[in-house]
Amino acid sequence: MPSPRRSTTRPHRLAAALAVALALVATAGGTGSAAPEAPAADSAPGGSVPAGLRETMFVGNNWDGTADVIAARGDYRRIGRVNVIPDKEERLREIYLNPIKLAFFLGVRSGPGEGHDQFVDDMYATPDGSSMVVSRPSFADVVSLDLRTGRINWRFPVAGYRADHMAVSPDGTRVAVSASTANTVHVLDIGTGRELGSFKTGDKPHENVFTSDGLLWNMSIGEVTTALDAPWLDWTKGDRRITVVDATTFRTVRVIDMRGRLDAFGRGDLSDAVRPVAFTPDERKLYFQVSFHNGLLEYDIATDRITRAKVLPGNPATDPDRTTWVNDSRHHGLSMSPDGTRLCVAGTMDDYATVVDRATLQEGPLVEVSKPYWATVSGDGRHCVVSESGADRVTAIDFATGRRVASVDVGDHPQRVRLARVPADWTGPTGS
Repeated sequence: MPSPRRSTTRPHRLAAALAVALALVATAGGTGSAAPEAPAADSAPGGSVPAGLRETMFVGNNWDGTADVIAARGDYRRIGRVNVIPDKEERLREIYLNPIKLAFFLGVRSGPGEGHDQFVDDMYATPDGSSMVVSRPSFADVVSLDLRTGRINWRFPVAGYRADHMAVSPDGTRVAVSASTANTVHVLDIGTGRELGSFKTGDKPHENVFTSDGLLWNMSIGEVTTALDAPWLDWTKGDRRITVVDATTFRTVRVIDMRGRLDAFGRGDLSDAVRPVAFTPDERKLYFQVSFHNGLLEYDIATDRITRAKVLPGNPATDPDRTTWVNDSRHHGLSMSPDGTRLCVAGTMDDYATVVDRATLQEGPLVEVSKPYWATVSGDGRHCVVSESGADRVTAIDFATGRRVASVDVGDHPQRVRLARVPADWTGPTGS
């Protein structure tokens, strides 16, 4: 595997040591699940594309403030690039003139940014493919960018001082964004940026997911930037829970604290900070990752129980010092094949990605990738696409074989990857 094109903040990984861990082979099989009623816009591979549009993937390059647009299948070639911070000078003036904003701006840089500004966390396309909506952590806002001109259509400053993960509604008309320092999720009209509502969460809201039954799920992960990472100091991490609200009224329907569920399952040693998640197509089971853990858990929604757990291989070269793991992540990135038979896992601190058979929870080949940060399903549903934040590229892995099929270079520190649609003749903005 080629070396990353820039250094990372972690110790160098020994290729020989990782090779020991790459000796496992997947077992075939698994059972299917029912198709979802109304899949979210970024999780509906294989759907029809309206005339005049083409299916693509948005790749957010967090540290350089750009988003690459790549093909959603095949060779995943890069089609164009969008500058998501065309107003950078204006935003920086605002920040430098406000001591409180400046303190948080520098805190984002030194904490979750690993010494870098965080300019793009998440992005989605509007239903007509005319605009890209982006959350920008360091600027604590969400903006809509015209894909033809690169100009900003609207801007929504979030509560507090940092914007994080987003989710788009099944019909593509609403976008939810986590305001991580305000313990709030805003829901916006994706076309106008008007706030439709908001709700409170646990500490540091993170992942958001709309489900087809009219609910919106938010996972709060607590404080992940302190060095208080020893298991006995877990209580210092704050209020971590899943908040489920009605996606229309934004009233809380259910609160799930995984602490009690983990204890009942016999895994009181694990953190209850739920990170990336993946629902089965029938939305009856939830698979999730937690802080500090190299593996995943299965949660039955109807019975409110954790039913299975999977520990995945650790890279022998991974530093055992938990304070060196980025934002408390050991593994960060999870997606599911459209038929529900396989999971794709990004083993962030262990420098691999792997496909897991959902029936047996047996992992496949460990595909060596550099600090993978996210996992998304390709447009045709055949591949898992992971962002290699340590090597500035994205890599596609075949769900059927568990093998790498393509890689493409992108910008500095890619994180979120989302399916999107753009005009069929689009190759990049014409202006700024």
